[in-house]
Amino acid sequence: MQPMPGAGYDRAITVFSPDGRLFQVEYAREAVKRGTTSLGVKSGEGIVLVVDKRPTSKLVEPKSIEKIFQIDEHIGAATSGLVADARALIERARIESQVNKITYNEPIRVDSLAKKICDMKQMYTQHGGVRPFGSALIIGGVTETECRLFETDPSGALIEYKATAIGAGRQIAMDEFEKKYKEGMKLNEAIDLALDAVYEATEGKTSAESVEIAVIDFETKRFRKLSEEEIEEYVEELLLRKPKEEEEEGEEEEEE
Repeated sequence: MQPMPGAGYDRAITVFSPDGRLFQVEYAREAVKRGTTSLGVKSGEGIVLVVDKRPTSKLVEPKSIEKIFQIDEHIGAATSGLVADARALIERARIESQVNKITYNEPIRVDSLAKKICDMKQMYTQHGGVRPFGSALIIGGVTETECRLFETDPSGALIEYKATAIGAGRQIAMDEFEKKYKEGMKLNEAIDLALDAVYEATEGKTSAESVEIAVIDFETKRFRKLSEEEIEEYVEELLLRKPKEEEEEGEEEEEE
């Protein structure tokens, strides 16, 4: 019996296969793809983080599902993938942020924090007895001069984006961002764009209970989660707006 291609290179430890692949890292990426959709959008007035947190059962309390976390006063993160792994990474990020504040007496830079988290992720891809983190993070924050938004991969790779998504609906959300993202958007416009992407990624199954929204305002330099009432207003507007947009798009296609 012939051995399966790659057999032995995806067992217990992360080692390179003969064709240069790290199967454990690829499996970790699959765990992220199975997670719910999380999004980040950079605007001229701050950062918007939105997650789809649809409960798997009607018995689950929606408030107990947390996928957006505050790291520091000026930094937040949205997660997708294994929630337990994400919480471990968030805890490490919070520690790194406080260590920087105590050591240098200033808030940590967004890019520095993202790199530190990616260094930790990368370390878990090259040591025996550990496995890669099955979680991706969207890390967003503000500095004195600009807004920054990063996506971290289970491999430890880091990319800065103007708008990005992770999880099951990533490609659909990215297509929506490609079509509608504009430079210098206002915060409200960024929230609407992120909700549009969630709406498309979830095939219209969006409600006030199924989404969580946080903003990091550039002016105040503060992370803040939107209240249930604020989310309801945005979602109601979304559910009124989207059918009209879809109808207009259908009419344009018919004319063509």
